[in-house]
Amino acid sequence: MDYRLSEEQEAIRAMALDFARDELAPHAIDWDQQKHFPVATLRAAATLGMAGIYIRDDVGGTGLTRLDAAIIIEALATGCPAIASFVSIHNMCAGMIDRYGTDAQRQHFLPRLLTMETLASYCLTEPGSGSDAAALKTRAARDGDVYLLTGQKQFISGAGESGLYIVMARTGEEGPKGISAFIVEKDTPGLTFGANEKKMGWHAQPTRAVMLDKVRVPAENRLGSEGEGFRIAMAGLDGGRLNIAAASLGGAQAAFDKALAYVEERRAFGRAIGEFQALQFRLADMATDLEIARTFLWRAAAALDAADPEATKLCAMAKRFVTDRCFAVANDALQLHGGYGYLADYGIEKIVRDLRVHQILEGTNEIMRLIVSRAIMGRK
Repeated sequence: MDYRLSEEQEAIRAMALDFARDELAPHAIDWDQQKHFPVATLRAAATLGMAGIYIRDDVGGTGLTRLDAAIIIEALATGCPAIASFVSIHNMCAGMIDRYGTDAQRQHFLPRLLTMETLASYCLTEPGSGSDAAALKTRAARDGDVYLLTGQKQFISGAGESGLYIVMARTGEEGPKGISAFIVEKDTPGLTFGANEKKMGWHAQPTRAVMLDKVRVPAENRLGSEGEGFRIAMAGLDGGRLNIAAASLGGAQAAFDKALAYVEERRAFGRAIGEFQALQFRLADMATDLEIARTFLWRAAAALDAADPEATKLCAMAKRFVTDRCFAVANDALQLHGGYGYLADYGIEKIVRDLRVHQILEGTNEIMRLIVSRAIMGRK
């Protein structure tokens, strides 16, 4: 195995790092404090191909790999993990339409998603079904050429701002086989949104409930066949888990870089604190964790690209390990800053807050352990 990036991948990474440095990092603290969702900046990222990273090029997609996507999302997260994470979610939704949509759906929806003229949100979680996603209650009742969708989705990133929603709803029996997926547009009557949630982190993107009251969705907007929705949702999450892990990695790398610069400048007891062996060992452990996380993330992404039968297991492993270790690295970086790490102006506490939710969303890390344990024990 060659873990060196190709020249093309190095160029892609450099482009994303430059964008993060110039367009995200200078504004990240203000966006967090003002709870501002920088749509114009997202659309600027789209002009560089970041809204359709693994979308086929016949509709204007970039046509890159899942490994390329992980590299891009990590780089963006060095500027702002919250914005990089929304780019991940948007790409996940676009990828679901590209992979499972009809040609008509792809040609109709994807061009405006790829420019981020229209933003996309993923709607699976409900107030009573988070980890047990197959227990969702939102219903889609067939009425001629339309479906009537009724129910509520919870914790939806981008809700209210996004123009398109991938909604999982029940069309049949209880359990995963009774779930179908639908493409719902924002201006559809009966679709409303809750208040923007007050959250620990991810302040730079909105999170709201999505309410559906007999929302009329044309049958032609069903994604895949009836009963395929849960499989489509889970397949989308394989890539989404890699990207969220990548966002954790980028945020942790930024926190580590800040800590390294700080310990080389900060003086105590007559010398730079970076000269104390205890802190050197802490930095060595942090750097090792980042390298292990990156290596395994790339391994899982390569497996997904290759359609490896173990890809789902590896994606779950990567999501659990990378988000756990990278949160710890960011938290250690805060500790190395002492009291200054607790101040908003240094940007460390924001990274810690943003990365904490990555251990919960796209499937909690406890659920990742369940997926892995079932895979290694041959159980479904």
